[in-house]
Formats: sequence, structure tokens, C-alpha cells
Amino acid sequence: MTKITTPDPRDPEIFTDAAAAVARLEELYNEATAFLCESFAEAMESGAPKVRYRAYYPEIRIRTASYAHVDSRLSFGHVSEPGVHATTVTRPDLFRSYLTQQIALLIKNHNQPVTIGPSTTPMPVHFAVAGNPDLVVPHQGAAGFTLRDVFDVPDLTTTNDDIVNGVHEPQDGVGPLALFTAQRIDYSLARLAHYTATDPDHFQNHVLFTNYQFYVSEFENYARAQLADPDSGYTSFVSTGNVEIADPDAPLEQPLKLPQMPTYHLKRADGSGITLVNIGVGPSNAKTATDHIAVLRPHAWLMVGHCAGLRNTQALGDFVLAHAYLREDKVLDDDLPVWVPIPPLAEVQVALERAVAEVTELEGYELKRIMRTGTVASVDNRNWELRDQSGPVQRLSQSRAIALDMESATIAANGYRFRVPYGTLLCVSDKPLHGELKLPGMASEFYTTQVSRHLAIGIRAMEHLRGMPLERLHSRKLRSFDETAFL
Repeated sequence: MTKITTPDPRDPEIFTDAAAAVARLEELYNEATAFLCESFAEAMESGAPKVRYRAYYPEIRIRTASYAHVDSRLSFGHVSEPGVHATTVTRPDLFRSYLTQQIALLIKNHNQPVTIGPSTTPMPVHFAVAGNPDLVVPHQGAAGFTLRDVFDVPDLTTTNDDIVNGVHEPQDGVGPLALFTAQRIDYSLARLAHYTATDPDHFQNHVLFTNYQFYVSEFENYARAQLADPDSGYTSFVSTGNVEIADPDAPLEQPLKLPQMPTYHLKRADGSGITLVNIGVGPSNAKTATDHIAVLRPHAWLMVGHCAGLRNTQALGDFVLAHAYLREDKVLDDDLPVWVPIPPLAEVQVALERAVAEVTELEGYELKRIMRTGTVASVDNRNWELRDQSGPVQRLSQSRAIALDMESATIAANGYRFRVPYGTLLCVSDKPLHGELKLPGMASEFYTTQVSRHLAIGIRAMEHLRGMPLERLHSRKLRSFDETAFL
């Protein structure tokens, strides 16, 4: 039997102070990653080791003997029933503020300490060396020895969405404390860096999704204006490739090849800035982006893209505020059945409508001239209008849909699934059922006149949401019967 070499053993410690608990998590995590990085570097230099190297993720654990007596309006910060609850933790440096807040609520609401110590979940070497630019895990066969014989590799038994999907089976009677395991988070952090070409550290708590690159130049213009204002609260702007500027006149070099989902961050010191992600076209991209951004626990995400207007009374440039979704995108059917309703969130809806009114300077009944509230349909076929009209068009009419796109329902449904507040404000860019197709000439004029105003509305809505207490923004509508304590 191969000998297993691990870092020096650490006994679990009890904490009643959240900041001290997080500091201990960082200490344990740093010890584990340093051990694996050093062992990996030595193995790559010296050849096949005669031992197996293993380190473990740190863990938060709490034991409660009674139900918590908390404000019934609070949707998080307490476990659902007495017993033992735990979660593994990765990158405590990245999640420091989040972990401190969640642990503090847990200690306060249950009047019980938390226990911090090593877990029994091995840390894959791929994730341990991810933060070290001098170390790269080679492809299979390139190391001169079988990697999984010496180090732990990603394990699908702890890298899945069982908790958020409500199908998790507790092991040894220990319930989950958070929605994601450490391995699931590490997996998404790696994917985010790949798909967006920006480090997860840059992501802000308010995320705008769009399906057109035209919004990026407007976002950059807005960012530069904010950086020029010392009272804006924004500190820097990050472009694809992790190019960061604090000077509003500084140049931004663009990479020769854009990533699959170009992403840009207008940062604030406390992380309450705005991230813009161009997810491109299609529900698959929308699911991929939200699957991974969800582990960062953003406070809200909104879709601000283009759509097909389905009503003759709509005009190009009109806005659509989604209050229901017809899900024909199909990409989430296995994770979230189509019979599950995706409710509108009042706080987000009010923020979006208020933002439209402020930017357009229209109010009340006059606002209805340019904005319509109703059902948005999302499909997986970009050329849906070429199908037999008795099929999709009949369903659209029966659903009372007023607009159609390929991403909004996916983003809203994944927001619901991951307990991230969501919303959609679309801009009508064509009306294929009424002979107004998105042709080059029409598109150019439309983009010139509408993109700037549409993006300004999305940003204004995020600013309203930023001023809202988390306890109010994170609606109880997003929480299940048997819910984790952490957001």
C-alpha cells in the first residue's frame, strides 16, 4: 500500500468570532495549497515519487440542538433544523467578506460557535496550483508518471449541483451549510478565467448580461466617465485579459483574440461595482456563464439584451420588462423542470421600472408608450420564425408572450435555481412576425440610437439595487423548504 504524505495534522478549533474563524480558514487553506504546490514541483523535477501526496480543504461546521428563533423575514443566516451542518471552503481570501458575514449571522442566530478544521475532502492538485503561475498541471502522459497515482484529481462526487438542485443526500447525518462544495467552486473559478479571460477576483456583486458586443464600448465610456469623477465610488476598470486602469485616459489594449464571453468590470473597493458579460447568442452560453458566476454569490444579475417584438403595437427601440418566462430553451430541463414557475422579484422589477422612468424621463401612463411588461419567451432555435407558423407562433400567442430571445429565461431560471436575484429588460430590435427583420441598415441605426440608453437603464437599476439591504433583496421566494444557511 502506497504511503500517504500530508501536511502536519491540525486539530479543529472553536470560534465565536467570525473574523477569527475566517482567518483560520485562510491559514488552513494556505498550508494545504503550499504543501501540494511544493510536492508537485518536486515531483515534476525529480520524477515519479514513491509516496502519495494529499491535503484537505478546510471546513466550517456547526452543531445545533434547537431551532433558531430569527426574524421570519430573513431568508438566510440560519440552518433549517437542529443537527450538524458543514461545508468545505476554498479561496477564503476571495470570499473573505462573504464568509465573515455568513458565519457571523450563523453564530448570532443560533448562539452557537462554529468549528474550523481540516475536512475529509481531498484538494485536487489542479486547483491547488491554479494560483501559482510557475506551475502547470501537464496533460495525461506528459508528467512521466500517472498523476492520479500520486495526487488527488477532481472528483465528480463532490463537484456537482446536487445541493442547489435539491437532490443532495447528507452523508453521516451532516447537512450542507452552503450551496456549493469547495471542489464545485474551484471548478467554476477555473472555468470563469477560461471563458471570460478575467480573473474571478475582479468580478463585482452586480452582473449585467448582454448578447451583443455593441454594449461593451458604451460600458467603457461610462466607466471612464466614472473614473474621472472622484465622488463616483468606482476605483478601476478591468478589460478582457485582466488589463486594469484607474486613470480615465489610460489606453486599454485589447487581445488579438477575444474569449468566448468577453467580460469587463467597473470596480468598487467593497466589490459592489458592476460586471458586464457579453454571453453572445444562445441559451447554452447563458447557462454556462451563470453556472459559474453563481459560485461568487452575486447580489443580482440582469439581462439587458435585444429581442424580437411579437406585438404589432411595439416599435423598434421599445423596452420589454419581463414578468414571466416561457421556457423553450431546453438547457435547464434536467436541472429545473419546466413546470417550476420562475416568479418575478418585486424588488428587481421596481428597480428596473424606476430606472427606465429616470433615464427616459417618462412617468406613469406615458411610460407605457415605450415599455411593455409581460411574458418573454426564450427558444433554442435562432431561426424560429422559419418554422411552420402553426407551431411556435401558436404557442407564443397562447402564452401571451410579448417578446422572444434566446437567453433571458435561461438566466432567470438559473438565478432562481442558484438563489441569485434576477431580472430582464430587453430592447426590441426586430419584429419578424410583422415584416421588420434585423437587416444591416436597420441594425446600424438602431444600435446607434438605443444601446447607450438601454445600458444606462441597466446600470441605473443596479445602482438602485446596490442601495438595498441584502435582507430585502434576497427574497424568500428563492429559498426552499430545507435550505442552507449561507446565501
